[in-house]
Amino acid sequence: AQKRPFTVENGHATGPGVHDMKAGTLIGLFALKALNHFRMKPNHKLVWLLTSDEEIGSPTSRQIIEREGRKSRYCLVLEGAHNQSVLTTARKGIGRFQLTVTGRAAHAGVEPQRGASAIEELARKIQLLHALNDFERGITVNVGVISGGERPNIIADHAVADIDVRVDSMADGEWVSQKIFGLQPQTPGCRLQVTGGITRPPFEASSAGLALFEKAQAIAKDLGFQVKRYKSGGGSDGNLVAALGVPTLDGLGSLGGGAHALTEHTVIEALPLRAALLAELLMQL
Repeated sequence: AQKRPFTVENGHATGPGVHDMKAGTLIGLFALKALNHFRMKPNHKLVWLLTSDEEIGSPTSRQIIEREGRKSRYCLVLEGAHNQSVLTTARKGIGRFQLTVTGRAAHAGVEPQRGASAIEELARKIQLLHALNDFERGITVNVGVISGGERPNIIADHAVADIDVRVDSMADGEWVSQKIFGLQPQTPGCRLQVTGGITRPPFEASSAGLALFEKAQAIAKDLGFQVKRYKSGGGSDGNLVAALGVPTLDGLGSLGGGAHALTEHTVIEALPLRAALLAELLMQL
C-alpha cells in the first residue's frame, strides 16, 4: 500500500484491492444510499454481507454465508466484472488437495539401492495428475507447488505437492476427487497420503439464475448499456449460495482488471452505472 497508494489517473483508480473488491463494496454502499435518499423500500429485507476471508476460501465466513443464503430469495454478488458488457451466471468449482509422499532416506553414492525416493514417486504422480486435465469437460488439474528432499547426496524421504482443481459440475468434482484419493504408489518403499477436497462447489447455471440475469439485462438496456452472460473459471462466495439452489447473479461489481496484480484498476466512470443497475435490480426483485 505504501509503494502504490490509491491513485486516480486517466479515468482509472489504482491501488491494492481497488477492483477486487473495494469498488464492489463502494457500489453496494451507493446503491443503498440511493434507495434511502429517494425513500424507496424494496419488497423484501436486504442483507448486505461483507466478509474478509474470501481469498483464502472463506474458512470463517462460510457458515454465515450459507446461513443467510438459506433465508434468501436471491443472491447478488459484487465481484468485479472483466468488462462492462458481462455479468457472471456460472463459475467453476474449486478443489484444493495436498499429496504427501514418504520414502526412505539413503546415501545417494554409497548405498542408493537402500533408499526409496519420494521425489521420484512424486514426479510419477504429477504426470498422472496432469493427465486428468480435460478442457472440453471443463476439468483442470494443476500441481502448483512442490517441495521435498534435504540434500543432493541423500535419497529423498519426503516430498509434497499442492494441487489446484477446477470443475464445471459437482459430478466431475467427485470424479476427480476419487482419482486423486485413489492414487497408489509406484515406487517400492514409498507411501502416499492425500488430504483436501472440493472447497467451493460449482456455481452451475440454472433457469432461475438466468431469469435473474435477464432482468438485469433489461435494466442495463434502459440505462443505456448492454450486458452479456459470462462464465468464470474462478470462484467466489456466490458459489456457496448458488449450490444451495438460491438464484444467484455474480459480477455486479466494478468494471476493471488486473485483480491481485500491480496493474489492478477500476474504471471510475462505470461506477455510477453499476450502482444504478444494482439499485434498480434490488427494487424490481
